[in-house]
Amino acid sequence: MKRFFLYLIIFILIFFIMPVLFTKRKDSVETNTSNDSSIEEQNLQTNSQENTNQDGNNQANEQNNSNNGQNSNEQVSKENSHKIKLLHHDTNEVEEVDLEEYIVHVVSAEMPVDFEPEALKAQAIVARTYTMYKTKNPKHDNADICDDSACCQAWISKEKRFERWEEDKAQANWDKISKCVNDTKGKIITYNNEPINAFFHANSGGTTEIPGEVWGGSNLPYLQVVTTAGEEGYTQYSSEVALKYDELLSKLKEKYSDISIDFNNNDDIKILEYTESGRVKTIKFGNHNLSGVETRTLLGLKSTNFEFEKKDGTITFKVIGYGHGVGMSQTGADSLAKEGKNAEEIVKHFYKDVEISSI
Repeated sequence: MKRFFLYLIIFILIFFIMPVLFTKRKDSVETNTSNDSSIEEQNLQTNSQENTNQDGNNQANEQNNSNNGQNSNEQVSKENSHKIKLLHHDTNEVEEVDLEEYIVHVVSAEMPVDFEPEALKAQAIVARTYTMYKTKNPKHDNADICDDSACCQAWISKEKRFERWEEDKAQANWDKISKCVNDTKGKIITYNNEPINAFFHANSGGTTEIPGEVWGGSNLPYLQVVTTAGEEGYTQYSSEVALKYDELLSKLKEKYSDISIDFNNNDDIKILEYTESGRVKTIKFGNHNLSGVETRTLLGLKSTNFEFEKKDGTITFKVIGYGHGVGMSQTGADSLAKEGKNAEEIVKHFYKDVEISSI
């Protein structure tokens, strides 16, 4: 019996109690595994969400950086771009133009393209300086500067400039001038931290003039008499104007109706005084004494640096140089460039005690 009961207990343990125990353990393991999977899945979802947010933030940051960069570029562009109001003399229209682009047109109008690059660069600096001076001291009510060389400085459209150049050289010429302007971008000449009144002219005849001798008034400390070698090699260096006695008298009478000249009297036409630079300061024409500047205008001479001779009923004025003679001589700049001078050295040759500054 005892053995029977023992076998019965073992049977019950094997077939009833043990399965229940294993089933509970399995459920427990499956439940834990399911929870772990759920946590891992939740963690993956969380990480995925974090990554998504991070990507989103990166895109936002990139967009912000892009916007900031764009705004920064726009600001730099705006800060580096200087606009001026240009009065077109022929049409009386005012156009707002970019300063640097304007200078390209000025240099192409003012200086021969076959001049040395350093001379063209010097011209660009001078033209830009003159422009900035005019914006601070304008002649025109509605504009900073005009395109009339007799008033401000010359300017020519690209189309007209191309028409005057040989067709196969036009683009190369324009590119040469554009590069010279770009190489000097923003550079101006200053004296006491202010842009100077940067006068320039074609040919000084070897010696420049001070402004007081041309326009009167006070002289400027940075515009002194300077000498430059090599200008005699240019076509602008010398010229002649020959007038019959009656032609001379007729031209002078346009201003002085009462003028009378005894052409047989050598003292009736006589240079009375010269300027420091050797130009004519005062000349006598019969009963009137005229300044050299006025004589140049009335008789159509290229400079006030002249002598004259009378022969066979004709008076011939032999002229040296071209222009008023104040500031930078363009042929002088080219001559210095051929000697190896750079643009800043050229500028400082013609304008004394100045600095090259940036706008």
